[in-house]
Amino acid sequence: MIIVDDLRALNKTQRAAFVASFLGWALDAFDYFLLTFILKDIAAEFHVETEYLGWAITLTLVARPFGAFVFGRLADRFGRRPVLMLDVALYSVLAAASAFSPNLIVLFILRCLFGFAMGGEWGIGASLALETIPAKSRGIVSGILQEGYPVGFFLASLANLALPHIGWRGMLMLSVAPALLILFIRRHVPESPAWEAERAAGTHRRPFLKTMKGHWPLALYAVVMMTPFNFFSHGSQDLYATFLRVQHHFDAKTVTAITLVLNVGAVLGGLIFGTLSQKIGRRKAIVMAALLALPIIPLWAFSTTPVMLGLGAFLIQVCVQGAWGVVPAHLNELSPPEARGAFPGFVYQIGNLIAATNANIQGSIAKANNHNYAVALASTIAVVALVLSVVVWFGPDRTGVEFAKRTDA
Repeated sequence: MIIVDDLRALNKTQRAAFVASFLGWALDAFDYFLLTFILKDIAAEFHVETEYLGWAITLTLVARPFGAFVFGRLADRFGRRPVLMLDVALYSVLAAASAFSPNLIVLFILRCLFGFAMGGEWGIGASLALETIPAKSRGIVSGILQEGYPVGFFLASLANLALPHIGWRGMLMLSVAPALLILFIRRHVPESPAWEAERAAGTHRRPFLKTMKGHWPLALYAVVMMTPFNFFSHGSQDLYATFLRVQHHFDAKTVTAITLVLNVGAVLGGLIFGTLSQKIGRRKAIVMAALLALPIIPLWAFSTTPVMLGLGAFLIQVCVQGAWGVVPAHLNELSPPEARGAFPGFVYQIGNLIAATNANIQGSIAKANNHNYAVALASTIAVVALVLSVVVWFGPDRTGVEFAKRTDA
């Protein structure tokens, strides 16, 4: 009831901003996760080991912080709405273009460019939505916004059913579909009122270094926090389909069924902990979700039947995406007001950059253990859950801070 009441309290303009931001992130994730289902197929066509294709994921993650900074600064200067439309167009076209790659070099280059465009969406979309809605609804909206990511994973899982019929190139061509979101944004979504206030005050034109004066310790902390956050997410998701296909030899339908189940858990986790964070604070909600993941790891990684693997996947994603569901609100509340277009996305993606080797690390661990992906997945998540809990517990919390007013670091 709390969730329904908070969403009903939004007016038409606020709902449109929320929907656009949610769909932007969901479709961004859809384009990203399509690749994770077809690594084995690409490797077979180009005659390389599946682990080598981890570089396609790594390069995507490496490019994301650069896109977050560039598109974020453009959003701080020219507004959230027009830059979001530009960004959606770019990531859709670049992801679809990778379907025509004649060799691995071209594929890697295009996935890197896609990562650059993908990096800009999260920060801009989250700022547009969270600057538009009332502060009292920020927790639940944050939880739902972040769950656009598992919804995108869910959609990619459904698309995976078409793999035997359209091949890996046909799968990647589906990436162009998100471009249709531009029409919705253009027609229904107004500019962020907080950005309009910054423009009226003339502060939107300040150089980034001047805007960040006095805020660098906060930025450093945010990067440190987002590094285990990104290992937590990518470590539990990016090679999971490969784990099911290579280690358990499941067919496409079984892999799809399990990934659909885990994404239901992810969405529920975001809703639960996002809402809870409005009551107990962002820090406590994140730490609670991260620590709850620890006892689930054996069920998630070392089960042998599809049913038990599905149950473990469901529960682990309740925790992983439960913690992540708090992130959009937490980072936007920590952000300096004049840099809210760039700061959340940039520190998030710098954390992603540091965690970009996750697929290669997990692939190497699996290879060293006779292609045992369970060991790689379990060890990664156990370590980062503990590290994340410690970093967040000793960090700042500005739950409910007013976006319309200036705040000091």
